[in-house]
Amino acid sequence: MLNPSPAKDTRSSTGLRRIPYPGKLLVFEGLDGSGKSTQARLLLKYLSARGYRVFFTEWNSSELVSGIIRRGKRKNLLTPTTFSLLHATDFADRFERHILPPLRAGYIVICDRYVYTAYARDIARGCDPAWVKNLYSFAVAPDKTFYFRVQVETALRRKEVSRLKIKHYEAGMDLGLASDITESYIRFQTMMKRQYDLLARTEGFSVLDAEIDIEGLQRQVRSSIRPLLEGFPKEEVLIHGE
Repeated sequence: MLNPSPAKDTRSSTGLRRIPYPGKLLVFEGLDGSGKSTQARLLLKYLSARGYRVFFTEWNSSELVSGIIRRGKRKNLLTPTTFSLLHATDFADRFERHILPPLRAGYIVICDRYVYTAYARDIARGCDPAWVKNLYSFAVAPDKTFYFRVQVETALRRKEVSRLKIKHYEAGMDLGLASDITESYIRFQTMMKRQYDLLARTEGFSVLDAEIDIEGLQRQVRSSIRPLLEGFPKEEVLIHGE
């Protein structure tokens, strides 16, 4: 994948490199319906309004393979291994082209999903944990990872209220967990939640109760990143230094 950086290189428990880049990497993780995307975009607006240079990126957004992934999902062709490899390719392209450059340039990078999404989904699908973690070992460890912990039933209820259709792979229908898509969704998302809860302990995530109101969650997010922003240059300072 990517060549190791010549900078100081230590590893997290999942094998991610810890490298002190000029920027900051903030990651938002959780089940669909946890509210993580809303919180990530609220923080983006908050930091931008205060003069920080911020870059936002989300999962499965690489132009290189996103079309292939969509076609594979639409035709239900993806096995757990091909599912994992395609998303790893998507992430590798996004990491090299859209995450690493802003970090090196001193931006705050906000990621709506990061490698932990792959860990949770792929391991829940039966992929070997060591294999998955090695697959993503080129990535760097975030400065802060927020895990929006929510009950599966709450996530399902929010999806139903928003009238979003449950998707085949989102429900784990490819695993044969249940013939009913709603029941399969509950079982697969429960398996994913188990992996997220494990990662939260081993990786030191900032765990937030995603059952509370949006405003309360955002206050907690802002409070949690305050130490990371102490002395961090704002846009005008960075521009003047160029």
